[in-house]
Amino acid sequence: MAAESSFDVVSKLDRQEVDNALNQTGKELSQRFDFKGTGTTIAWQGEDGIEIKSGSEERAAAAMDVFKEKLVKRKLSLKILDAAEEAKISGKEYRLPISLKEGISSEDAKKISKLIRDEGPKGVKAQIQGEELRVSSKKKDDLQSVMNLIKEKDFDLALQFVNYR
Repeated sequence: MAAESSFDVVSKLDRQEVDNALNQTGKELSQRFDFKGTGTTIAWQGEDGIEIKSGSEERAAAAMDVFKEKLVKRKLSLKILDAAEEAKISGKEYRLPISLKEGISSEDAKKISKLIRDEGPKGVKAQIQGEELRVSSKKKDDLQSVMNLIKEKDFDLALQFVNYR
């Protein structure tokens, strides 16, 4: 009898890569001609947040675009960002708060689990374990098809597959 194979579905941030993208964005904002004199900055706000400050709403939005570009270059999904739709005005300064999403919420884990039960191959089990989901099966081919099934559906999460054994 073959042992069960499994993998975990997780949503984790690579904080070092996010920090590198943030630093590159800050450097570009300080050097680009179109940002000169606008007071546009980007910085960490606590553990899970980033804030863009600027003298105008357009420059704040442009700084956000530069940050997104840097994240993509570092192979990070834009689904980790949870940005406010509009910049908040604080005096003469526009602030654009951005929070970073990490972990799979219980509702999202249930959605993924239901998808695997309904559309996945028979004999594949999904267990919710905190902020991750363990998927197991006797056949490795079934696990591969479950990975492809999850990739095809567009969940509003940056999902990774780890601990494949």
